[in-house]
Amino acid sequence: MNNKCVVLNAKKMNFDGKLDFSVLSSDVTVYDDTTNEELPGRIQGADIIVTKEMPVSAEMIQRFPESVKLICEAGTGYNNIDLEAARKKGITVCNIPAYSTERVAHTAIMMILNLSSTMQVQMKMLANGNHDNFTKNLQVPHVEVNGKTLGVIGAGHIGKKVIKIAQALDMNILVYTRTPGEDEKGIRYVSLKELLEHSDYVSLHCPLTESTKHMINKETLKLMKPSAFIINTSRGALIDEAALIEALKNGKIAGAGLDVQETEPPKETSPLYTMENVLLTPHMGWKGLETRKRLVSILADNIKNFLAGNPKNVVSEV
Repeated sequence: MNNKCVVLNAKKMNFDGKLDFSVLSSDVTVYDDTTNEELPGRIQGADIIVTKEMPVSAEMIQRFPESVKLICEAGTGYNNIDLEAARKKGITVCNIPAYSTERVAHTAIMMILNLSSTMQVQMKMLANGNHDNFTKNLQVPHVEVNGKTLGVIGAGHIGKKVIKIAQALDMNILVYTRTPGEDEKGIRYVSLKELLEHSDYVSLHCPLTESTKHMINKETLKLMKPSAFIINTSRGALIDEAALIEALKNGKIAGAGLDVQETEPPKETSPLYTMENVLLTPHMGWKGLETRKRLVSILADNIKNFLAGNPKNVVSEV
């Protein structure tokens, strides 16, 4: 096998032009974006395909030339790739499980701290020329996070990092995960129901699968405290967005911090842009320059190891 590598949608990662994809291979072709119509011509003779959150359907994979032996998803989630179709085609799929751990964890904690101070409302007041928070008593809720309970759903790399930082803030931790660990000081493993009922903040850190899609929905939202906040820095479709908006409008929960949304970007008509109890960011958790440089470095390492016959970070092998 040669090592011809094609990056199909580099602009998703390299929106500022500061990344160097030449480290991926001695023969690399980079496209800012690729349509379904452009795809067949661009991957002719390619051995390695690199994508970032780009839908790669079974139909697309069936059209891949026989030369393609590896698909590299340039990120943690790989629900955008039809793994079964890749397996049938004899194509290995790998991802990058831990390139953005710290930055995504920091984003979740940032949202917890900002929501606890109603910071999104304070910033809007300033933008509108309203200085009441300075000239009068503080006009918005402002609460401590120490002593509060954080519920963490999913205890992988990012979930564990969030737990570590939250413990430094003297928060109590509840964890719901498929493989519960042993309770330890300040950390208890519980059911999803118990976590939602007793948490002041709920932070999502699990992959998007058939079983986790809309795990936060109209029924599970009813379990949460009216004073509780939900944080999602993982995958937008973990939450039924329509149900969340209804709960936020009706005061069923206090607020939400959403770095990911069910549709990205949200439609221009989405109420999430203007709701005062929502902190909305544009999937920024992985977009820091240091994080993206680390992403490219791990991509190069994945490719190097695959070519050497020792594939790493494999999510679907032949």
